[in-house]
Amino acid sequence: MRALPTDRGTCPFDPPAGMGDEPISKVRLANGDHVWLVTRHDLVRQVLADTRFSSEIDGGFLGVPLRAVEPEPGMFIQMDPPRHTRLRRMMTGRFTVQRMNRLRPRVEQIVTDTLDALGRRPRPADLVEHFALPIPSLVICELLGVPYADREEFQHASAKMLSLTTTVEEQEATALEFAGYLSELIARKRAEPGEGLLDDLLDTDLSDDELIGVAVLMLIAGHETTANMLSLGTLLLLQHPDQLALVRQSPEAARTAVDELLRYLSIVDVGMYRRANADLELDGHAIPEGDFVTCSLASANRDPALLEHPDELQVTRPKAPHVAFGFGPHQCIGQNLARMEMEIAYPALFRRLPHLRLAVPLEQVPFKNDMAIYGVHRLEVEW
Repeated sequence: MRALPTDRGTCPFDPPAGMGDEPISKVRLANGDHVWLVTRHDLVRQVLADTRFSSEIDGGFLGVPLRAVEPEPGMFIQMDPPRHTRLRRMMTGRFTVQRMNRLRPRVEQIVTDTLDALGRRPRPADLVEHFALPIPSLVICELLGVPYADREEFQHASAKMLSLTTTVEEQEATALEFAGYLSELIARKRAEPGEGLLDDLLDTDLSDDELIGVAVLMLIAGHETTANMLSLGTLLLLQHPDQLALVRQSPEAARTAVDELLRYLSIVDVGMYRRANADLELDGHAIPEGDFVTCSLASANRDPALLEHPDELQVTRPKAPHVAFGFGPHQCIGQNLARMEMEIAYPALFRRLPHLRLAVPLEQVPFKNDMAIYGVHRLEVEW
């Protein structure tokens, strides 16, 4: 049995070599677990939409075996219906396109202010620290009603909790520390309610433990994924100056570029495990009850059945039904916000700094091969 492919070979923007060789196969994880790897686009959507594949599991990283778990309060990413349905419905109305568009002027101002500050910095500058990370961090703080001065709390926690090199004990300690911070924040909000999403949720039937779980998900997922897309997407476009020029010059290309970058890069790949709750069949393969399945979103998004020339970056390409945000009941609830942030940030960056370029060779850029979400640790640039 082959190991789960992890080596990206000669191109850091492509899925790991050999990942999509078979539509479905049994592979071995680094911890020794055997799981079904699903890579074909239609099969990935089928698995993620089928609630007979349970999300109430944990493990898979750091040598910890995959196992069924009782999900922590509020962590609806690890819940099945009806618990998942209750929390998902409560959150969905707070992330509509219309509601996100009301945030657009504030996001535009955040991007402008961030670029102003970046322009005053000595060169070379780290685009992760001074552009890609502060924008989504500021936005999620404003949306949730979290003081931006506290951003180091969730940035530190997410870096630890998403790292593949920290120990289980370190992750548990970080999670406990972060929960303590959020407990204090919620207590302050109960005493003096504000205008953020967390303040809105105080008037629901959520317990404090559920509020903490929801806040953990929103804070970490709400800034970490978008920050990695902003930095990695910028790096990719710098390698394709013709595509970058289109993003800079055409508002329509800037909009379509976001989905093309999401599809092409697929920064969250095989982290979404599922457990068969019954004996199932998938593409002629018998999946016994209790077996674990993982889906390669990156391979699914490069499936030739999805679109022509899937390995080419084409920022003017019509939107394809990619699965970069997942699919089915657990599809990313914050995708409208993430798209809006990127639609504003990418063209603003390239117009403000038309001579933006890497300050180091591509081979010296430190990619996040040690993290559950792909990206770069630093991105030194000149302009």
